Amino acid sequence: MGNFYTEDSFEHLPPLEFTRLKPQVYCGNCTYSTQLLIEVISNSVDEFNIGHGDKIYVTLDKDKVTVKDEGQGFPVNVVKIEGKTILEAAFSLINTSGKYRTDGTYEGTSLGNFGIGAKLPIFLSHSAEVYTVNGGKYEKIWFKEGVFEKREVGTTKEHTGTTVTWYPSEEFFTNTTVEMSRVKEYFKTISCLCPGLSIILNDNGKETTYLSENGLADLIDYKVKDIEIIDNRLLINAIEDKYRLNLAMTYTSNYAPSITAYVNTGATDSGAHITQLKTTLTREMNKFFKEKKWLKENDANLTGDDISEGLYIVFNYTAPNVKYDAQVKSRVSEIDTKFLTSAFGNELQYWMESNEKDLKAIVDKALIARKAREAAKKAKEAAREGEKKKKEKVVKFDTKLADCFSKDRKKCEIYITEGESASGNLKTARDNEFQAVMPVKGKVLNCQKATLAQIQKNAEIMTMIDAFGLKIDPKTMKVTFDEDDIRYGKIIIMSDADVDGAHIKNLFYTFIWNFCPELIEKGYIYAGVPPLYKITLGGNKGYKYLKNDEALEQFKKENTGKKYQVNRMKGLGEMGVEETEETLTDPNNRIIKQITVSDVKATDILFEEL
Repeated sequence: MGNFYTEDSFEHLPPLEFTRLKPQVYCGNCTYSTQLLIEVISNSVDEFNIGHGDKIYVTLDKDKVTVKDEGQGFPVNVVKIEGKTILEAAFSLINTSGKYRTDGTYEGTSLGNFGIGAKLPIFLSHSAEVYTVNGGKYEKIWFKEGVFEKREVGTTKEHTGTTVTWYPSEEFFTNTTVEMSRVKEYFKTISCLCPGLSIILNDNGKETTYLSENGLADLIDYKVKDIEIIDNRLLINAIEDKYRLNLAMTYTSNYAPSITAYVNTGATDSGAHITQLKTTLTREMNKFFKEKKWLKENDANLTGDDISEGLYIVFNYTAPNVKYDAQVKSRVSEIDTKFLTSAFGNELQYWMESNEKDLKAIVDKALIARKAREAAKKAKEAAREGEKKKKEKVVKFDTKLADCFSKDRKKCEIYITEGESASGNLKTARDNEFQAVMPVKGKVLNCQKATLAQIQKNAEIMTMIDAFGLKIDPKTMKVTFDEDDIRYGKIIIMSDADVDGAHIKNLFYTFIWNFCPELIEKGYIYAGVPPLYKITLGGNKGYKYLKNDEALEQFKKENTGKKYQVNRMKGLGEMGVEETEETLTDPNNRIIKQITVSDVKATDILFEEL
């Protein structure tokens, strides 16, 4: 029988106790203390946006964080709320803020609007200090474990502004430090959203300044300049009353879209502002494409996914009365998008009319995306048909695969060879308990630029996909695998030790790298290294194999004056069964090399060059 509520089950927690008990309610992910920094920085950015202070100083020093701005500062030593000064209340009383009203100083368009954020570094730290300067006077307050300790007031000639220092507590964060990669990206983006604002980061003595002169255009240069496929970006800076839209848009050679949306300079990942922007883009581009006859009148419209392929948009929408579903403000629950829709639609139409060449590149990319989507749909249907077959560990193929019979598929291995002659001796010399051999006809398709649709028409590659236990994922347009379904622990490409053999290997690796790189990354792919020379030793001392010219030269140096005979090995199809077993299939004597990748970007470049 379950437990029952009693009167002792219910309790009321003051804001400080609740926040310290459930910090994730306000901070989200508590792996790092980064959200505390973002909350304080947001208030300083709000100051900049209403014309107060163009510099923010952030200092990271071992176990403490300090943020200093040159904003207007708080009214000094003014007792207003529950016997507390305005400064103390702003940093210790939940739901206390100067930013609630649309007719207030911030006109309802500030990022801070819950009256919670400034309290978090106070509540979730061992100790904290807040120092503000306003009208030639200062007020400084101290907190310990979220509780007010003392106050100091006086006069000063310092610049107006506010400084907050805190020591995050390990009680609430797995790592009390901030996540530097996220912080640096955040500062870079904020400086581009707020051109003219300098964020000076001092990371344990190393100083970096984030400052943008060209706003979002600088952010695009930083993010995607090298892969843009159009010449003229769409740049919008539109204002009407309290509403403002700052937007930059371009297209890249990437497949996936990137839409980075900010509301009142706060990062968001969902909401009507994003949905409305995508809807407007899809509608207006389809209309333009049909006007230009790039889409025929009876053609179906391109989908949003088609048009978004390679899209890169970053924008900041300033609007009053925005509502969010949580303190981290990543999901917008209510926002007025009428100005966004109007401004974006009008500017987009003008930009399209003025940049017909760029729009032709965009529609061509979208039409290719549509073809790929339609091919993916067919692939999905084909994948469903073959799903039962894929789940079996040993499969009967309608191919020339000579499979092995072991049920322990992780110990099994498969040799991929070119043609029947090369595979003949391998089939005879192998151990058919755990070694399989599959010949492919000629050189496989060059997959460096191939689409999924082209791959599906290639019998050799589809046979390998089937044999390996892989499957086609129509969503990612990749060939993927589940390690529980993979049919071989080692996939060994075996070709002659000559130029043609190297070409065959490269084509095979290109197929794997472009459509299922996880096979390489997880260590399934190997290269067989057949010997180039067989050395018959004098005096009936037997023979040995040498893999290449370098090994032969080394052998000659070590055996000067001795009798031996050098024979260049023939191709795989011309070797004897005994030679094949000794050099290619015997796990104790053969040479196979695992194909690994340490630098993904360099590997991409290498395959392009090959």
